[in-house]
Amino acid sequence: MSYSKTPLKKCLVAAAISACFSSYAVANEQQIARQNNAAPATVEQPEEVEKIIVTGSRLRRTNFDTPSPIVSVGKDELNDTGLGSLSEILVDQIPAISESFSNTNSQSSVQNTGLSTINLRDLGTDRTLTLIDGRRVVSNSYSGNYISLGTIPSGMVQRVEVISGGASAVYGSDAIAGVVNIITQTDKVGSEIKVRGGTTPEGGGDEFTLDAEHGFTFADGQGYGFFSATWDRQFGINWEDRDRASIEASYDYLASKMCNAMNTIDGDQCMRDITQADWRERSDGTYGGVFEEGLDAADGGYYYTADGLQSGWNEERDGINYEMFDKIKVPNDRFATAFKLDYDLNDSVRGYAQVQYSKTGSRNVKSPEDEYEGADALILDPLTGAAGEISPGYIELDNPFLPDEIRDNAKGRVNWDRRFAEVGPVTTDNSRETIRSWAGLKGTAFNDEWDWDVSIGYGTFEQKQKRLNELNTVRVRQALASERLADGTVQCKDADARAEGCVPLNIFGIGSITPEMADWIRATPVITTDITQLNVQGYMTGDLFEMPAGPVATAFGFEYRRDTQDVITNKEQRYGGVTFNVVPTFSGDMDIYEAFAEASIPLLKDATLAKSLDLETSLRIANYSPEGIDTMASYRAGFSWVPASGYMVRANYSRAQRAPNITELMSPPRGDFDSFSDICDGVTATSTELGHDACRQEAGIAQAIANEGVFEDENSGYSPNTGNELLKEETADTYTLGLTVQPDFAPNLGMSFDYYDIQISDSIEQIGNEDILQECYASAAVPFGENNSFCGDITRDSDGQITQILQRVFNLSETRTRGYDIAINYRYDLPEYGSLRLKLDWNHVTEYSITYEGNDGTVVNRYDGELDSGIFTDKARASLTWSYEDLRVRWTTKYKSDIVDSHDRVEDMRELFAENAASCAAGDDSCVENPEQPKYLYYPSYITHDISLSYNLALQGEQDVRLFAGVNNIFDDQGPFIPYTGDNVEHGVGNFDSEYGGGVGRFVYLGAQYTF
Repeated sequence: MSYSKTPLKKCLVAAAISACFSSYAVANEQQIARQNNAAPATVEQPEEVEKIIVTGSRLRRTNFDTPSPIVSVGKDELNDTGLGSLSEILVDQIPAISESFSNTNSQSSVQNTGLSTINLRDLGTDRTLTLIDGRRVVSNSYSGNYISLGTIPSGMVQRVEVISGGASAVYGSDAIAGVVNIITQTDKVGSEIKVRGGTTPEGGGDEFTLDAEHGFTFADGQGYGFFSATWDRQFGINWEDRDRASIEASYDYLASKMCNAMNTIDGDQCMRDITQADWRERSDGTYGGVFEEGLDAADGGYYYTADGLQSGWNEERDGINYEMFDKIKVPNDRFATAFKLDYDLNDSVRGYAQVQYSKTGSRNVKSPEDEYEGADALILDPLTGAAGEISPGYIELDNPFLPDEIRDNAKGRVNWDRRFAEVGPVTTDNSRETIRSWAGLKGTAFNDEWDWDVSIGYGTFEQKQKRLNELNTVRVRQALASERLADGTVQCKDADARAEGCVPLNIFGIGSITPEMADWIRATPVITTDITQLNVQGYMTGDLFEMPAGPVATAFGFEYRRDTQDVITNKEQRYGGVTFNVVPTFSGDMDIYEAFAEASIPLLKDATLAKSLDLETSLRIANYSPEGIDTMASYRAGFSWVPASGYMVRANYSRAQRAPNITELMSPPRGDFDSFSDICDGVTATSTELGHDACRQEAGIAQAIANEGVFEDENSGYSPNTGNELLKEETADTYTLGLTVQPDFAPNLGMSFDYYDIQISDSIEQIGNEDILQECYASAAVPFGENNSFCGDITRDSDGQITQILQRVFNLSETRTRGYDIAINYRYDLPEYGSLRLKLDWNHVTEYSITYEGNDGTVVNRYDGELDSGIFTDKARASLTWSYEDLRVRWTTKYKSDIVDSHDRVEDMRELFAENAASCAAGDDSCVENPEQPKYLYYPSYITHDISLSYNLALQGEQDVRLFAGVNNIFDDQGPFIPYTGDNVEHGVGNFDSEYGGGVGRFVYLGAQYTF
């Protein structure tokens, strides 16, 4: 059946399509013709170097012709970085992209160790939608929609396209910050093997990657297949591989002396009076144990060395440097493979399918567990779910293993601290397995004037997370409570524990814990996560009717998606009573029905001051199964105006939305740790600091003041995350305005400037722990007590110490980020010597803020320009590439602007200096003349340089070899010294920070690629 080409008939066709496919449109990403495989009727395609199919539209255009800001990273740029991780490459290439989880910033993470994820505009991974060939794929974490880029084989990637700004109208929920679209190979024929190795000259950081791929045609060119596999191993960097890591740094700014100080054997001392050799940051968690710490009769306490029991304990002299157990970079091993198949069923219908499989493993070996008598562990009643706490407890004087010297001097019972080396190092073992698949049909209809595509996809993800060599606190308590019988036998006092096999525990001395004792107290919490995604989608695209300026291109379609998630934990993980987080078993599912439409309308063409003026619009309607989520409508309108050849003004407005994910909605409290300072620290009977009046109303704090005169904060940092079934969708309004220039007089020059403003209302966020404490104890509007909702999320023990702050997610008032991007691309041809290409990308952040309604009104927190948030005001990347015949040399320079440690700390220092100035003006004795400026508060700008070389060597026939090598961070700039702990808010593992490379430093690589 054929249709007339009249506009009326085309409208009827569009109406029928809309009814059938529920008005959904998807960009036609994969219509680049394959080499040597074009059907006879296929229209000759423009050269790929000039025109490409870009993310978000079916239209062919160059990067500088898009109404939405788009960045494209091609195969050469991906290869020249010398990096093995796609996420690291994108962070390296595009200033607007930041790392979320990587091997240099997830050392303290448990669940996310081994992930490699990114985010745009620092708005978070959940607001950056990662696609493969324009498709959603199953997540790699129950924390959110996290797509680990390490699950995609390197050879499968043809290019990566990034849309910055709201793209929910095209792709749906999660595309608030933008979209990262990984486009796979479509036309490569032949085989290729690539091997890459790298290392850091300082030691550690070894990497090895092996890639293999093969593309082929069959059935006389009707079919095309492509196979790719990647094995990548990163061996990590240990503490001993970096000299800086061995520096013990616990920083403090002494307000009484207005000087920068470091902890020493004799406590905090001004840095001007000591040397680096005096710095100390030790732990009393020694291998042999510390007992009766602070006891005068033992001159500070008892402790064990290899020579036996000692007295005269001094933690900063005799303790253990626990930082030595940290990994500077966590090792990781991954295998990924994929196969895609296209087959032309006839001249107008093509079938396609793709299957991806990946398996990744990450093993982070840490310190043996450090435990002491009062370390509370959360424990849940298996029947009622009631929460309680249990600690290992003090050692009673009748303990049969207690040395007489300690027993004779002890005051009733013995306090202790010990690192349980005999149990083994605490190890986070993460194993992840991902399968993604999809298949579909696409073709043409209505006299080949419309394209259509219908497909189904299914993905599964499984993560097994084991936490090896934790301690079962219940069993430690049982085993410490032991007794000696008349016949000399030592047994556990608890009869029920004995029936279960309790082994009395001897913690006195190095190696005193036998294998049998270790087996009794060892715990292995396990979390198994299963995530699935089913996706069915269909769309049609074509020119709806003709306007004077050209045809109106449209697309209509639908999508159905079902997400399921099961988090299954073993008994130790589920009910607690161990030295690890409590994570209950929970599950959830979500059904999403969506309709989508898109149109590109040419308004003017070849008019005065309007060589072209086009309007692009898109609309997406989504219905989510959870009752609290409203029907979501995302839409976009964008103009592109070309007043003269080579000049274009582009402007976009988009309404983007993100629905809360399953974990955000349905998760019960899941254990986590996050460092914070108690607002009640230092409270006395007469102190007048903000919140101290309320602090004194806490019974435990009042008792501490009565006993010691002051309350000192010793919180554990336990801060479990929990879902919120009352969450609704967050909504973002994004405005972009840009100018691109490709002047006729300089055909090899391209420049663009794009301003963006993203405002997210009802943003799904957590309120920081210190903000919760402030709202509870220092609110002028809502007094401390049960009527203050923030106080209900804080739990203290009988000593007044915080045992947990519950971290809920809320729809906060607003998250906003503003800034601009600048891009310059220029190629200069050298007579007889090839060509030079200059490329510059710059991102400037004008504002990044989060606003919420506190008890006393609106609270605005700024995060741009502070290291604690990782948001630099300026980031830039410039490269100069020389290409001459088969040789390519690239020099790259990367820049990050100066930054402060934390805005709150800056404000605290200003107040302290103002108070000191007032004291000096009043002639008070507390005045400090010439106070020192605080260290580790202001960090300078950071610049690194890379060089890469690539040479193609032609062999016989169709064979060739590409040799490549390079050095990243040529001058080995490892960034500023970031103390491991102390008053600085941003702490550095090994005294490095991941924003400055995480201690990797200079990296040298070499590789070869054989094509045949």
